[in-house]
Amino acid sequence: MKVPETSLHKDDVGRVLGRRFWILWTSSGWSNLADGSFHVVLPLVAVSFTQSPALVAGLTFALTLPWLLFALIAGALADRSDRRVLMVAANGARAVLLIILVLVIVLDAGSIALLYVVAFGIGTAETVYDTAAQSILPQLVRREQLSRANGRLYAVELTTNQFVGPPLGGLLVAAGVMLAFGAQAAMWVVALGSLLLVRGSFKPARTSGASVRADIAEGLRFLWSHAVLRALALFTGIFNLATSAMMAVFVLFAVGPASAMGLTELGYGVLLSVVAAGSVLGSLLAGWAERRIGRALLISFAILGGVVFIGTPALTSSALLVGGGFFIGGAAIVMGNVIIVSLRQRITPNELLGRVNSAYRLVGWGTMPIGALLGGFLAQALGLQPTFAIMALVVLALVALLPLLTNPALDAVEVA
Repeated sequence: MKVPETSLHKDDVGRVLGRRFWILWTSSGWSNLADGSFHVVLPLVAVSFTQSPALVAGLTFALTLPWLLFALIAGALADRSDRRVLMVAANGARAVLLIILVLVIVLDAGSIALLYVVAFGIGTAETVYDTAAQSILPQLVRREQLSRANGRLYAVELTTNQFVGPPLGGLLVAAGVMLAFGAQAAMWVVALGSLLLVRGSFKPARTSGASVRADIAEGLRFLWSHAVLRALALFTGIFNLATSAMMAVFVLFAVGPASAMGLTELGYGVLLSVVAAGSVLGSLLAGWAERRIGRALLISFAILGGVVFIGTPALTSSALLVGGGFFIGGAAIVMGNVIIVSLRQRITPNELLGRVNSAYRLVGWGTMPIGALLGGFLAQALGLQPTFAIMALVVLALVALLPLLTNPALDAVEVA
């Protein structure tokens, strides 16, 4: 029998995330399943058109460039519009783009240039969706529930995006490119339908009729006014630059009989799913670890995890060892991510959350297309494993920011 929330013990009430959260959780799962399989299908299809590291890495650039171009605008939209409606529209746009791509492939008109166009469009929709999704969560759960809610969202996102999605993407490509892209379009439609079941209005209250430019400036000022948030944004930006550089060319290291690892498409997907297995574990442990060992130490662990994640393939082509490094790195990185995202949501007013999230991601995610280009350039000039080694050292250099991210500093910015 379901117990009414009003009859729960006060500690239990704090643990109830609510029906609307779980609908969002379900929608997020479907959306990320499509996203995770798409990120694997895209480079696998690309290598049928080209073997150039620069051109393959360029797809990651096209997919992530919208974060650099449109993040601030997406944030302003998230603070002016109903955030659920934005998420619905973004998923619809992604589904339509893939349906168009399937139709073009049916006409035998596919090309690497077309993949670039679709990647840019998908990335633009993702910019809007992700900004709105991170901003809507504090409207669904209590402030003290954010770490737990983010942990649960990370768990389903990582399970579908990185654990189920990659091998599914490899399997779908093996079955046929049209089936692969068509299935992803269907997943985004299901995610869209789930979002329609989330009742309520999620348009933030506005106290002024400021212009979009003024709104964006306000979000940037808020981010810049917090030394800890500035440091975390820089931390995330450098971290993502390094991981993007590595992952943009990793498919060339891992897939095909001539590659160092010699994996099949399906094997590549399975290898990437190992990252998700570690990440899911990290997401489920994040709340517990935050209480037991503190946020600062978890951020330190994230740095070490990043070094292991990127550095292992620099040293070996063994699938077993690379998989082990991916598992350890995934767990540590995600625990740090949960802590950072939850802190940002706690200290940012709801009416500013979209803009602050987007300003943060402009710095934190805007480096991803730069990293993708850098990875392609370095791989072309130096080779794949030297590129991985350089990026591992870049992540290791983040220890220089740790004096700014102590537990007292993190506590102080939350209280302020």
